[in-house]
Amino acid sequence: MHVLSQALAGLDWAILVYFVLLNSFYALLLLLSFPELWTHFQLADDEFLGRVLATDTLPPISVLVPAYNEEVSIASSVLSFLTLEYPRHEVVLVNDGSTDGTMEELVRAFDLYEVPPVFPQTIFTARIRAVYRSRAHSRLLVIDKDNGGKADSLNAAINAARFPFVIACDADTLIEPDALLRLARPFLLGRNIAAIGGTIRVVNACKVEHGRVVEARVDSRWLAGCQTVEYLRAFLFGRLGWNRIGGNLIISGAFGLFARRYLLAIGGYETGNVTEDMDLAVRLHLYLRDNNIKAAMPFIPDPVAWTEVPNSRKILHRQRERWHRGLIGTVWARRGLLFNARYGAVGLVALPFFTFGEMIAPIVEVLGYLGLIVGLALGAVNTPFALVFLAVAIGYGILLSLWAIVLEEVTFRRYDAKNDLWRLLFFAVIEGLGYRQLTVYYRLHAFWKVFRGDRGWGVMQREGFAKPG
Repeated sequence: MHVLSQALAGLDWAILVYFVLLNSFYALLLLLSFPELWTHFQLADDEFLGRVLATDTLPPISVLVPAYNEEVSIASSVLSFLTLEYPRHEVVLVNDGSTDGTMEELVRAFDLYEVPPVFPQTIFTARIRAVYRSRAHSRLLVIDKDNGGKADSLNAAINAARFPFVIACDADTLIEPDALLRLARPFLLGRNIAAIGGTIRVVNACKVEHGRVVEARVDSRWLAGCQTVEYLRAFLFGRLGWNRIGGNLIISGAFGLFARRYLLAIGGYETGNVTEDMDLAVRLHLYLRDNNIKAAMPFIPDPVAWTEVPNSRKILHRQRERWHRGLIGTVWARRGLLFNARYGAVGLVALPFFTFGEMIAPIVEVLGYLGLIVGLALGAVNTPFALVFLAVAIGYGILLSLWAIVLEEVTFRRYDAKNDLWRLLFFAVIEGLGYRQLTVYYRLHAFWKVFRGDRGWGVMQREGFAKPG
């Protein structure tokens, strides 16, 4: 029994040190985000944006939109993409073998007519059935193809895109009208750009009209509310902090800009990966380093796209399990980069962090909770140690969430209602006392799915957007 007690005490101390190191790294990202956030906040004013719009140096952009069974909202979504404020852009929509009336609705809403598929199929994709242009909107190209998944649809859109830069986004993503202008700021500095990430915010409970968020609100329901805080923390200081380190490994698949030539060079998206966005970013870093190409992959906080997050435990489970399964697959496939100095910050900092700080975190956290409970029962750990353990494991995370809300309030402040601020503060606490443990279980489930060789996405049912009252 004495040996067991010593082993439990040693395990709890080791896990405590793990949480201290992990949360301290998150705190470092927070500190590194301050100068980045201040710089972008100063450049985000409307006067500067007007000068950006007036310049003729902005490159044309192709907006790539994969769609599957989006009959209800597809017309308004496409219209919102077509009416984005940008000097020159096109929309390439790919109907990925929808089984509902998505294609028929597109033909009706945009007066489509069939044209020859004149673009080369540089990246192999599922069979293209037909290609359409619109009589009403000359900037719209629609590709109808056999079902092949999101990555395959994006590859088809990359093949068809006319412009040197492309933006990948989901059909149900609502991009703010000026987001492309804000996303294009690095081009004005003459930098060679491989990719640019923008901010994703939670649209649940927001009022939406004609594909635009007209009033930002925080959902009062706990799952959506906790995810609102989670997204604020991840984008406002998590990815901004990585800008300073130089190892940003995630350009969100719902809203990210890429240089088309680099996507073609790496063969586009890998169709077998369930989190194609992270895998693509890692492969881009690899290609740039291997070919001695100096190209930036920054994150910019003020270009905003809105997305609906799961509001049921069942759908959240599917999403988080799939995300973590994709992380495991990416880390395993690119394990040769770990601690490889040849790949700079990506090999020495970013991938090790995602491996030991993100991928194995659910295992460590569950072991920590179990060890603490058993240790208290056997007297191997005392109450003061248990309180310190919980403060570091849970309280540190709550503190970081509160800081994310502070950053939001002193900079972009998208939520005007006073009740929304109180909701954010409330969910910052609740997230660490229930929601986090729930997602730990979901992420833990991913290891079993990987062991079984499961590559499915699962069905992601959505509620739809709230309309103005």
